[in-house]
Amino acid sequence: MDILYRLQRLGLYVINPPEAIEHCVDKYDLLAILEDNGIPVPCTAVTENVDEALKAFNELGEDVIVKPIFGSRGIGSTRLKDPEIASTISRAITFYHGVIYLQEFVHHGFSDIRAFVVGDRVVAAMRRVANSWKTNYSQGARPEPLRLDKSMEEMAIKSAKLIECKIAGVDILESPRGPLVVEVNSQPGWRGLQSVTRVNIADEIVDFVLSELKK
Repeated sequence: MDILYRLQRLGLYVINPPEAIEHCVDKYDLLAILEDNGIPVPCTAVTENVDEALKAFNELGEDVIVKPIFGSRGIGSTRLKDPEIASTISRAITFYHGVIYLQEFVHHGFSDIRAFVVGDRVVAAMRRVANSWKTNYSQGARPEPLRLDKSMEEMAIKSAKLIECKIAGVDILESPRGPLVVEVNSQPGWRGLQSVTRVNIADEIVDFVLSELKK
C-alpha cells in the first residue's frame, strides 16, 4: 500500500486508488460507508468483547456468519447457530487479540450475484450457485449467466463509486427484504464470469484505462 500511495504522490494514475483498496479490505469500514449512503447491507456487529459478541449473536437471530474482518474468498468464514459454540469461538478470537465480526445469516438459496463494474458501467454479471451457503467461485460455486435489472445495476455502480473503485466486483445477496450488498472487491478476478459472458472483460478494462489516461 505504501508503494501505491507513493506512486500516487508522484503523479501516476493508480487503478484502483489505495484509499479504495483499504476501504474494501476492511469489511466493516466498507459496509459502514455503504449503509451511511443508503445502500442496503446485512446487519453487522463488530466488537472485541465476548459479552457484546454474544449479545449481538442473540440480536442477530442466533444464526450468524463470523468472518475475519480482513480476508477474501470466504476463507475463515464460519456459520454459527449454537450459543455455546458462538461463545467458544468468540473467546478464541479475543484470546489471540482478534476482532469479532458477526453478520446476520441472510437466507439466499445458496446463490448470489457478482456485478463487474468498470467505470460507470456494469460490463458483465453472473449468478454464482453453490451447494452450501458459501457462494465463492474459488470455493466451487458454479457461475451462470445473468442480466441485471436496472435497479440492481444502479446499486452496484453506486456502491463502487462510493468506495472510489474504478474497477470492482460487487457482490449482492437477494434476501427476503430485497437485495443487499455484501462486499465490494477492489481486485476482482473474472475467470468464472468470463466463462458465462460474451463480453471480453480484459478488453473492457484496457479500453477504460486508456480512456482515463487520455483525460
